[in-house]
Amino acid sequence: MERSRTVHWQDAAATAGAAGTMAGLEFLREIAAGRLPGAPIGALLGFGLEEVEHGRAVFSFEPGEEHYNPIGSVHGGVYATLLDSAAGCAVHSTLPQGMAYTSLDLSTRFLRPITLGTGKVRAIGTVLSQGRRTALAEAGLYDSQDRLLGHATSTCMIFPMG
Repeated sequence: MERSRTVHWQDAAATAGAAGTMAGLEFLREIAAGRLPGAPIGALLGFGLEEVEHGRAVFSFEPGEEHYNPIGSVHGGVYATLLDSAAGCAVHSTLPQGMAYTSLDLSTRFLRPITLGTGKVRAIGTVLSQGRRTALAEAGLYDSQDRLLGHATSTCMIFPMG
């Protein structure tokens, strides 16, 4: 039986433009509070920034059929996207105004399947170490009973915007 899903998002360029006008933590708090729109990928996959503090970012996600692979569980690419977002935003939360980051690598481990029955999932990212040009972060995916579903480490490059 065919299904469909409609996705709505706001102009990503407007949000990106705001990123250069404030420190990373302030910028992410504006997104978490809904005063700035989140990234379009969040709208597409159905996840959002739930909380953020210096060096830590938490995203929440409700799995749906649209996230499934052919064998009936959430696709590994969704795990990786959530883990990358949490680790990267944890790094972004530490940056001063005018600085940006990009992921250089992401090493993932998928530990348990995610299905509709899993319910709400949280991706929690934290910064492990940071220098002037790179940062190391980790992220975990957790179910409502705090069981670890997946884990990642990420190296991020830090650079001036513009």
